Amino acid sequence: MIKTLLLSAAAVAIGPASGSVAVVTADGDKNRPVTKVITLLKDMQKQLQKEADEDEAIYDKMACWCQTNDREKTEAIKTAEVRIDGLTTKIEELTAGSARLNTEIKNLEKEIAENQDSLDKATAIREKQLAEFNAEEKDLLESVSALKAAITVLSKHHSGGFLQVANNRILGVAATLENELSKHAALLQGVLSPSERRAAAAFVQAPADYFDAAPTFKQSYAPQSGEIFGILSQMKDTFEANLASSQKEEQANQKAFEELKAAKIEEIKSGQDQVDSKTLTLADTDEKNAQAKEDQKDTTASLNADEQFLGMLKEKCSMTDKEWEERQKTRSMEMEAVSKALEVLSGDEAHDLFTRTFNPSLLQVSSSEVQTARSKAATLLESVARKSGAPALSALAMRVKLDAFERVKKAIDDMVEQLAKEQADEVKHKDFCVDEFNTNKLQTEEKTRQKIDTKTSIKDLKSTIGALTAAIETLKADVAETQVQMKRAGEDRELSNKEFQTTVADQRATQKLLKAALSVLEDFYGKEKKSFVQAEPVGPPPAGFEEYKKNESAGGVTGLLKQIMADAKAMEAEAIRSEEDAQKAYEDFVKETNFSIETKSKDIVEKSEAKAKAEGELVMTKEAKEAVLLELEQLSNYNAQLHQSCDFVLKNFDLRQTARDEEIEALRQAKAILSGAKFDNFLQRS
Repeated sequence: MIKTLLLSAAAVAIGPASGSVAVVTADGDKNRPVTKVITLLKDMQKQLQKEADEDEAIYDKMACWCQTNDREKTEAIKTAEVRIDGLTTKIEELTAGSARLNTEIKNLEKEIAENQDSLDKATAIREKQLAEFNAEEKDLLESVSALKAAITVLSKHHSGGFLQVANNRILGVAATLENELSKHAALLQGVLSPSERRAAAAFVQAPADYFDAAPTFKQSYAPQSGEIFGILSQMKDTFEANLASSQKEEQANQKAFEELKAAKIEEIKSGQDQVDSKTLTLADTDEKNAQAKEDQKDTTASLNADEQFLGMLKEKCSMTDKEWEERQKTRSMEMEAVSKALEVLSGDEAHDLFTRTFNPSLLQVSSSEVQTARSKAATLLESVARKSGAPALSALAMRVKLDAFERVKKAIDDMVEQLAKEQADEVKHKDFCVDEFNTNKLQTEEKTRQKIDTKTSIKDLKSTIGALTAAIETLKADVAETQVQMKRAGEDRELSNKEFQTTVADQRATQKLLKAALSVLEDFYGKEKKSFVQAEPVGPPPAGFEEYKKNESAGGVTGLLKQIMADAKAMEAEAIRSEEDAQKAYEDFVKETNFSIETKSKDIVEKSEAKAKAEGELVMTKEAKEAVLLELEQLSNYNAQLHQSCDFVLKNFDLRQTARDEEIEALRQAKAILSGAKFDNFLQRS
């Protein structure tokens, strides 16, 4: 259509110059060929304005998108930089705190180990002291009991109740004295005087002859037995005093040990509580540190992505601005050319000229006059050019013939150039759209896969964190229950030890009491029948006493007492063995319990670290998911913008290219016609 109109316009314009006669209808100006050209130019002007408005709308949307994203990304970059600075400071603080807590925990564990070692050493010393005391107490009790028995024997002779004593009883007293003097020599140092020691030695050397110095039977043993009786009594008092002192010292040692033990247990418990508290704090600190590092890493990645996107945004928006300016400039020039053409063709002078030119009454005269003038001028110039041989004159002659069409041909050249540029720009735009659509599709598919992967990772991490949390809570409950059991075991051990002390003391007191009773019975029932010194009878004696017989049950009583004493000693030994076994079992329990607590505490720390790592990964994965969703949204928005910018071009590309090619060809043919080509040939092609 455009090609036909342009050819018609060229035909109308060339008609007067070639001597043709234009056909004018009765409709006047409306049917003039120039009017059709003006209408065509006005349509072109409207189309150019419409395209300018569409370009402006597209540019406004693109400018809004550029400004919004530029502002948001710039703000996001500033926020990320501030957050990274804060996270860096936080990581440094948490790292320092973690190092400090590790040092404090090591120092506390060392202190706990030292306190436990001190308690173990004190327990060993206490057990040794107790064993020594038990041995010393047993020895002293036996010595005191033996001395009491000896004193009981001598007391009967010292009081003069009997005139004679059995030799075996005297020998027993001498053996007891000799044994005690030898066994407790250090204890009796300074207690007995030299004369007393000599007397005791003399008695030990010859106990049977020691009492033979007295001349009468009433006073035969008084001086010697009294001295030995005093020595034995003094030794007994010394042993009893030493026993009382040892018992008092044992009570003081036991009390001091219990106080030391309570203090050490409290220190160990306090230290362990601090270790547990600091271990949990360390796990929390390491967890926060790991999360802060993950946040820093994620924020840095987000910052890099935002900076990259902002750089791409600025480049794209800059290219859009440049393209917009070029399109504005080109379209402005095109619209200016169309406006000037309209101005030339629509002016009063042109109207009058066209009126005169296309007036039927003047058509033949005007055409003839113009043709005659042009012909004469051209003939003259051509004649002179042939004579002079100057090409410039020949060109001038040709220009005289064609001078009326120079301005039209200039406009046609400008239009052809503009259309060719638009043709090339549209090809670039189409290639850009195809590339961007393909890239957008690939990126969208990749981000969709990443979204699915992050959802799966989040689900797995939540499951892992839940399992670790449950395991940590179980371990903490086990540690707390174990500590309670160890505390109860300590309390039970303390009560059991007190019961043991009481039992041993009762058994020893029972043995002491039974031994005293047995000594009294044996002293009476075990000695031989005494012979009395009698004077020669004067006359027959009166009827005397019947033969005295000792109670026949005495043997059973003494045997029963001995059996009870043996049972008491066996019970004492059994109590001591049970106490030793209980103490060893308690120590083994404490050792195993502490090892269990230490193992579970380490397990808590390891699981807490794993949980912190998983939570950090969860935070990172969630942020990655948000970033992927944001990128998918941006890709979707960009896809929508591409559709707005490219759908019309891609859909009508071939049609627009063909139409523009036809338009360019028509303009070139019109120019060729205006330049002297035969019009009939172009009409036949059309």
